[in-house]
Amino acid sequence: MSSDRPLRADARRNRERILAAAEKVFADKGSAASTEEVAAAAGVAIGTVFRHFPTKADLLAAIVKDLLARLQAEVIALAGGPGETALFTFFTDLVEQAAAKQAVVELLAADGIDVRVAEPVESLRRAVGTLLRNAKRAGAVRADVRLDEVLALMTATSQGALLGGWSPSLCRRTLAVVFAGLRPV
Repeated sequence: MSSDRPLRADARRNRERILAAAEKVFADKGSAASTEEVAAAAGVAIGTVFRHFPTKADLLAAIVKDLLARLQAEVIALAGGPGETALFTFFTDLVEQAAAKQAVVELLAADGIDVRVAEPVESLRRAVGTLLRNAKRAGAVRADVRLDEVLALMTATSQGALLGGWSPSLCRRTLAVVFAGLRPV
């Protein structure tokens, strides 16, 4: 919504249902999915979708921003957990999310939609740095591995998953190779 006013509880629930439904509909049907299908999957009228997201581009951008917010929350929660597994758990979730959001990213790129994500991405970068430091302290990652290298690996594998054709098996095998390179010998 364009207003800065807080949403009423029912409007907030509708927005969350629309975003969840849109993620699933776009993942299942790709670029052929319509906002009408999103409305039906969310159990709301099409007007409700358009009140929250006036255009399909607004809906797609909101999906990406929502994903980044969830990733931020996940990485922060993981930072307080076991250092030997947290980085690898987040890395795996990130690549799986990229594979699941392939249709959304394709639609954004096709329409030339620019989603402003600099601030959430910088926050994620700092949080991944914390995961890396914790993993090194726990002896789960080689001492010479740098944050920029981990971020490059995350970006590359996520981009690979976004390009499509990644089965769950290929995802697991690729991550196993990457993780073997990060672990101490």
